[in-house]
Amino acid sequence: MTALLAPPPPLRRAPARPSPVAARDPFIDLLRVFGMVLVVVQHWTIPVLAFDGAALTTGNALATPGVWVVTWLSQVMPLVFFAGGAAGAISFGRAGGGAPRWVLARLRRLTWPLLPLAAVWIPLPHALAALGVPAQPLETGARLTGQLLWFLAVYLIAVVATPWMARLHARHGWRVPAVLAAGAVATDVVRFAAGWDALGYLNIVFVWLAVHQAGFLYAEGRLTRPGTMAAAGFGAAALLVWAGPYPGSMIGLPGAELSNMAPPTLAMLAVAAGQIGLASLLRPWLLRLPLRGLLSWAGPRVMTVYLWHMPALFAVTGVVVVGLGAGTPQPFSSGWFAGWPLWFGALCLVMWPLLRAFGRFEEPPALPYGRAGWPVAVAAAVLTGGGLLTLTVAGFAPGVAPVAGAAAVAGGLLLTLPGTRRDVR
Repeated sequence: MTALLAPPPPLRRAPARPSPVAARDPFIDLLRVFGMVLVVVQHWTIPVLAFDGAALTTGNALATPGVWVVTWLSQVMPLVFFAGGAAGAISFGRAGGGAPRWVLARLRRLTWPLLPLAAVWIPLPHALAALGVPAQPLETGARLTGQLLWFLAVYLIAVVATPWMARLHARHGWRVPAVLAAGAVATDVVRFAAGWDALGYLNIVFVWLAVHQAGFLYAEGRLTRPGTMAAAGFGAAALLVWAGPYPGSMIGLPGAELSNMAPPTLAMLAVAAGQIGLASLLRPWLLRLPLRGLLSWAGPRVMTVYLWHMPALFAVTGVVVVGLGAGTPQPFSSGWFAGWPLWFGALCLVMWPLLRAFGRFEEPPALPYGRAGWPVAVAAAVLTGGGLLTLTVAGFAPGVAPVAGAAAVAGGLLLTLPGTRRDVR
């Protein structure tokens, strides 16, 4: 343990990729922005909505027979975790304030944009209920707003683990994600053989840390055969789906007995390998695109877009579906395609003022840090993670849970600040 807590040696340089002390990598920035944009477009596109005067029913356009194959590219959370791993390796490799302080700095950046979301959504359901908004659609929107925070809860695990994973990576390289992948294999084998579905949640660690760790390999320039990786990943996924018990869709679908996403499965890990290989194969062409201006504008706003795109969806749904009674046309029908630009345009109009109002919280204030040590960093992570998990499960539906979850997140943020004068260097 003492060896793991020691500062890791710098990652080895490789001319094919930026070193950990180099400037930002535009390919990683592109993956982050592309990933979040595709998440938003998918969430805004796939809902199938109808309101009968009392209850809002929700379906998924990707449940249309045969369309599940789209999710092998549209489910981009693997690319987001991969990009996060590469960015974390680069950032941690050039950090000079010690591992605990680096973790506290990342936690502060993760936590700060959540404060306005909680400040708005804890009282908002009460206010809308008082104005006569039907209870069931209101509760659906409030819960789903919190459920999106699952990603931040899992990503927090990867952030806190980064100093240890960097040490393991420096010693063992590609063997680290290989061991994590083996853990995912063992988890699924025991889960399906014994019928222990709860065991599958171990893959939150095995699958997502394996994908995150692949970003470390990229940061060293060690992903040298992307074509082979893409073919092996997608080929393994196809074999797993064909042999079962894995469903073809990489997102959860209504009525499905099994999801590849919650918890993640070996099939999700295989698709992740395919996506990473494909993206790396396309890297030279992607970097030639004239996207520098777009990335510089969008990069500092991706968290705000992620946190507020579902509230924008609920606002438009409230007016169009609940208020006007206009349900979603049959997915992939001519009416569905014809109405999509209007639907998407209305969502963008609502999203724009939200982005203007809350984008300022993307960057936390430059407040001083306390005397950073692992006890404080771990306590901050536990509070933040517990709060995120509470909000993921309970959402912002009226009750004690969202208040407790938001308070825990705020408590984790406070731990990044200086304590008594004695604790400040």
